[in-house]
Amino acid sequence: RLSCIRNNVWLASCGVVSAGLAVLSSFGLMLFCGVPFVVTVANAPFLILGVGVDDMFIMIASWEQSSRKKEKSNVKSLLAETYSEAALSVTITTLTDVLAFFIGTWTAFPSVRAFCLYTGTAFVFCYVYTMTFFGAVLVLNHKREQGNRHWLTCMRVGVDQDQAENSCLYSACCIGSCSRQPSEPEGEHPMSIFFKEYYGPFFTNKWIKLLVVLLYGAYLGGSVYGCTQIREGIDLRNLANDDSYVIPYYDDDEKYFSTYGPRVMVVITRRVDYWNETVRHAIESCAQNLE
Repeated sequence: RLSCIRNNVWLASCGVVSAGLAVLSSFGLMLFCGVPFVVTVANAPFLILGVGVDDMFIMIASWEQSSRKKEKSNVKSLLAETYSEAALSVTITTLTDVLAFFIGTWTAFPSVRAFCLYTGTAFVFCYVYTMTFFGAVLVLNHKREQGNRHWLTCMRVGVDQDQAENSCLYSACCIGSCSRQPSEPEGEHPMSIFFKEYYGPFFTNKWIKLLVVLLYGAYLGGSVYGCTQIREGIDLRNLANDDSYVIPYYDDDEKYFSTYGPRVMVVITRRVDYWNETVRHAIESCAQNLE
């Protein structure tokens, strides 16, 4: 917003900090418990950041709706209504994400298991910080707005009713917004208008509802069939470039040598006197026996 009071830069920044705290807490807990840190775990912060920012938007949207409906309410009632609107959505999304990643810990791949443990635990911490830390930040930001304090310096800013003599830049940076006054109420967000006026009525049509049910049935059937066809493993061809020599090598290896089974290697783990002829004969005899 072009208002030095209504601008919520620090609120958005704290939402990102909340996701960062969740990553630090989960990584610290997993490392303390002895869970190995693999390279794939380094991708987890990006997933946590996406979910944390999504929860932040839900919380801010619910707070704005609550403050718009209850202009004269105290902070406790505003926060209570915000949690009643947003907490259910945030809880459901967190539960599904945590369940999905903890199910992934059943895999036989240790790297995937470690990645799922780190990420699932981070989702739990992200939920806790959103419900506690970010809720407190919402209240502090609301008190700052009520006190007409600048978003950057937190110093009190006067509300100038006659802004005709001032430039737009000066009005946006140094003068408080009058959007909270009855003479200039803040309008509803265009996205809310779209979903309420167009998207909702479109999907409440009986033919559209029937089409959605049919599409979901087809999607569910395809998902069940896909689960029966999926195989756990890594195709090494997918790890190389399309023009790499590795791909024809694995093609020929599968075509001509797949019937011989896996390779077997023998490692002697202690010191051996290779210059002794008797020892060399024993090693060769052992290899012949294995063959």
